[in-house]
Amino acid sequence: QVQVVESGGGLVQAGGSLRLSCAASGSTFSIKAIGWYRQAPGKQRELVVSSSGRYADSVKGRFTISRDDAKNTADLQMNNLKPEDTAVYYCNAEVVILSSGRTFSYWGRGTQVTVSS
Repeated sequence: QVQVVESGGGLVQAGGSLRLSCAASGSTFSIKAIGWYRQAPGKQRELVVSSSGRYADSVKGRFTISRDDAKNTADLQMNNLKPEDTAVYYCNAEVVILSSGRTFSYWGRGTQVTVSS
């Protein structure tokens, strides 16, 4: 079993910055991919940035993902935040369980980001 936990959300004014963190822990595993998604009220969950560095057009140039595979973490630096960035941000980790060689996908519970105008 693998747990994925996000942290770092909060309330910030437009133009401000936040740094979200995602940490995976649990059974012996290796991370195959880890990315960030978000879901605004009344909208579907959408990709923010994939593990390979593919960014949503709406965040390009403002958000940056950084991974530390040794620590099983992935941070999301968010700069020049806009009210439309308000959402619950989720981390998704695709991991290989070393004992079985099987791949599983795990989601965190999310962290709220609110950007005021």
